[in-house]
Amino acid sequence: MSNVFPRNCKATLPLAVQGDGVYIVDSTGKRYLDASGGAAVSCLGHSNTRVIEAIKSQLDRLAFAHTGFFSSVPAEALAELLINKAPGALDRVYVVSGGSEAVEAAIKLARQYCIEIGQPSRHRVIARQQSYHGNTLGALAAGGNMWRREPFAPLMIDTTHISPCYAYRGQQDGESEFDYGQRVANELETEILRLGADQVMAFIAEPVVGATLGAVPPVDGYYKRIREICDQYGVLLILDEVMCGMGRTGSLFACEQDGIAPDIMTIAKGLGAGYQAIGAMLCTDTIYRALEQGSGFFQHGHTYIGHPAACAGALAVVSEIIEENLVERVQQRGGQLRAALQDRFGEHPNIGDIRGRGLFIGLEFVRDRDDKTPFSPQQGMNKKFKQVAFDTGLICYPMGGTIDGRQGDHVLLAPPFIIEDSHIAEIVDKLEQALSTTLAAI
Repeated sequence: MSNVFPRNCKATLPLAVQGDGVYIVDSTGKRYLDASGGAAVSCLGHSNTRVIEAIKSQLDRLAFAHTGFFSSVPAEALAELLINKAPGALDRVYVVSGGSEAVEAAIKLARQYCIEIGQPSRHRVIARQQSYHGNTLGALAAGGNMWRREPFAPLMIDTTHISPCYAYRGQQDGESEFDYGQRVANELETEILRLGADQVMAFIAEPVVGATLGAVPPVDGYYKRIREICDQYGVLLILDEVMCGMGRTGSLFACEQDGIAPDIMTIAKGLGAGYQAIGAMLCTDTIYRALEQGSGFFQHGHTYIGHPAACAGALAVVSEIIEENLVERVQQRGGQLRAALQDRFGEHPNIGDIRGRGLFIGLEFVRDRDDKTPFSPQQGMNKKFKQVAFDTGLICYPMGGTIDGRQGDHVLLAPPFIIEDSHIAEIVDKLEQALSTTLAAI
């Protein structure tokens, strides 16, 4: 009997006892290749000595200092490093304990900023369908993941959602990718005008959509149009890079590849690489100065924000990514993995799309490749595939409801940046084995 409250009350999970590079080892000695980094978290693998030693060293000096009384050396150093590398006018870092906390902080900061500049009527958040921004109530309300939202809908703030930039499903016959991107981007302007431009405070989106859609990147020009619309109507642009940031897509910050920068950004997962619980919200100097020169106080906070040991670990993680040229490695290994997947599954009758950037790749499952017909939700394709893959020793991230929250299945891959050729071969082989076994069973 266990006293742990698990995510799935009906599942019996193996006991993880050791990390070894890209592998996790359970109590029986079985090794699992972590091809999704958990949930795109373990970007450096599970045994990076630099990060481990940084955390140990910080604990020897100072374990905790409440941010109501103190800043700390690692928090200051981490913020400086992030801002030195951040795009656009991002200038301040608010360190929290994870992605959902970062999104909550971003939404509350957006609201307080509107109050501070004398626009208190602005309170509405616009997001996108098939997005995911976290599981706390504010973040959940912003997200467009129907399965996660539905049970808690009566508790959530009212948000509205426009279409995602999901060319595989949304691009029309005869429509160019650019025209498609402009069309769905312009939905933002339509929604702002419908709600009233003086009512909307922020638009939030993932530069590359993660868990809910499966590594869907935007088409060229989409985010530049989004940025233009936000600027035109005085709406803050919040980019959620919790899953796709910190080198995962082949640039330190995912939005760099789209030639834009946000007013507020959220990061987590790869920021701490799993070694400590940490996330962060970054904002521009304009937003920070509005609070500094106004009320002088951000009306928000948690006990463990700016935790010194977590900041020391994240500082070591980001330093490792930069100093070891891991972003370039992500580009190289991501291209190799994508090519291997294309070679093995590019013509597979049940793989409709292979997409992503860097080491952030999704494969969409279909019952019929020619007309993109999905499997029936009742077949439970993604759940069965996850279990079969896990049984073979492969950790991946399948999900259902890809198309509309109910129909569609995909698997997300986000392996550690340190993968080698042999690991790419193992991932592809085990994916093929798992897919064959799953298809035979449904």
